[in-house]
Amino acid sequence: MLWPFAVYFLLVLAIAAGMIIISFFLGERHNEKATGEPYESGIKSTGSSRLHFSIRFYLVALFFVVFDVESIFIFAWAIAFRELGWAGYISILIFILILIAALIYLWRLGALDWGTGKRKQINKTGRANG
Repeated sequence: MLWPFAVYFLLVLAIAAGMIIISFFLGERHNEKATGEPYESGIKSTGSSRLHFSIRFYLVALFFVVFDVESIFIFAWAIAFRELGWAGYISILIFILILIAALIYLWRLGALDWGTGKRKQINKTGRANG
């Protein structure tokens, strides 16, 4: 009973390959000076497009993804709340407490600070330096 999927897969490959081959033969071929340059809304580019971003942008994106995925787990728990009973309630309570502990740790570490000040370091005793 898998032959419809195989046929569908082969048709998709044939259509994609056909579009690439047809565009190769029918597409324009020109190599002018401005062909390889980036173009943004009619504004001529100035400088290089390779910019260095602060690592804090990536940290915030990573925190967002982590906490967003955890919100999906909480949502799934909320849907099955009645079936899970007290065991599910205690489990999600522990899960949320771990999330809060991680958020407090990140806050104390200074990972959420966007100021120009010096970032704090956590020493072996668990206290922030700086």
